[in-house]
Amino acid sequence: MSVALMWEARAVEGRGEELLAWVRGQDLPARPLRREVLRAPGDRVLVITWWDAAYEDELPELPEPAGELVARAVHRWRFESLDGG
Repeated sequence: MSVALMWEARAVEGRGEELLAWVRGQDLPARPLRREVLRAPGDRVLVITWWDAAYEDELPELPEPAGELVARAVHRWRFESLDGG
């Protein structure tokens, strides 16, 4: 089964590039099948990682950035793949 973890944060206004650099500098203790970093207006950064795992498995996730970098708490979602493998 494939599981996707989504991590989304909104930077303090004007600090989106800093948040993006912080995200890119974060290593996970295990390597996902795939990792994608996206950004959106409003200084938002989204990271999606795909894992060959069961939905309820414990998986490594990105931590919370320093409080002065983000405008609110990180949002996290977990999804299981229904198509493909």
